[in-house]
Amino acid sequence: MHNHEQYMRRCFQLALKAKGYVAPNPLVGSVIVFEDKIIGEGYHINYGEAHAEVNAVKSISDKTLLAKSTLYVNLEPCAHHGKTPPCADLIVANKIPRVVIGCVDSFSEVAGKGIEKLRAAGIDVTVGILEKESRELNIRFFTFHEKKRPYVILKWAQSSDGFIDIKRDQNQKGIVWISEPGTKSLVHQWRHEEAAILVGWKTIATDNPHLTCREVKGNNPIRIVIDENLRLDYNAFNIGDRKAKTIVLTSKIVIGDSGLQFISPENFSVESILKKLWELNLQSVIIEGGKTTLENFISTNLWDEARIITGQTCLEDGVLAPKLNAKIESTFTFGNDHIQILKHA
Repeated sequence: MHNHEQYMRRCFQLALKAKGYVAPNPLVGSVIVFEDKIIGEGYHINYGEAHAEVNAVKSISDKTLLAKSTLYVNLEPCAHHGKTPPCADLIVANKIPRVVIGCVDSFSEVAGKGIEKLRAAGIDVTVGILEKESRELNIRFFTFHEKKRPYVILKWAQSSDGFIDIKRDQNQKGIVWISEPGTKSLVHQWRHEEAAILVGWKTIATDNPHLTCREVKGNNPIRIVIDENLRLDYNAFNIGDRKAKTIVLTSKIVIGDSGLQFISPENFSVESILKKLWELNLQSVIIEGGKTTLENFISTNLWDEARIITGQTCLEDGVLAPKLNAKIESTFTFGNDHIQILKHA
């Protein structure tokens, strides 16, 4: 078999179809190959539903071919009972003789146990095909389980001359749009793909954002607001609309049902906030502002990726954009906006 990488890349393509729908589970795709031809494929479609291997097996009408086929999957098959039965057991039961895996699952309930179970049943297991790419596909999942915190994405829009906002007096409210209107669809797609979105209370008070993905079809992220001293009445803002779950991180005791959840972290350091998000099982978070909140994450080195949108607007003065010393992973244009993706070293 000389096409391991070809079939693994197909697993990636399938897995990515579910981005934004399976967290906190990983993105997984699977193909089944007989005589160098794909005869079945599947992916994990929604959280709590059948896993990729199950859907791949189900897609094959002639199950007798399984005993002469190779199953490809980008992540080690599970060996434990979660919301669904172990996929390793399914592979053994169907007498699939060969399994090719992208990377080991470092989640403690799996962590090599699936591979052990397959090999104990006499199955020929190959591990590490496109391993780096396999881990990158599920970088949120691996960060969450290995670093005990969410995958952190910083995001902001800046003017062509490097400002993220105008200078305001106390009465100036509302969003100053720097990027093109059409870029909202891209930003809302990004929101759909992550578990949570976080801002400081000043962003709510000044911009009154919705923090949803209303411009695209998808799941809204959980909205997180840092408001240690509970300065705002959230029912007076768009974020109180109950269109998405909203959590306010505060030190104050809140009595009564406002439709929001009020939670107190140990303290309001970035480390403590990320620990609380990890405890809430939030695998990834976009930090959307304001400048102080963004710079707190930058100064503590607790971020993984940054997405910077540079518009054609020139503000001439205002609030300077944060500075990052990081590798530019990629750049592209969206309409007339220029977008940089940076990765933390």
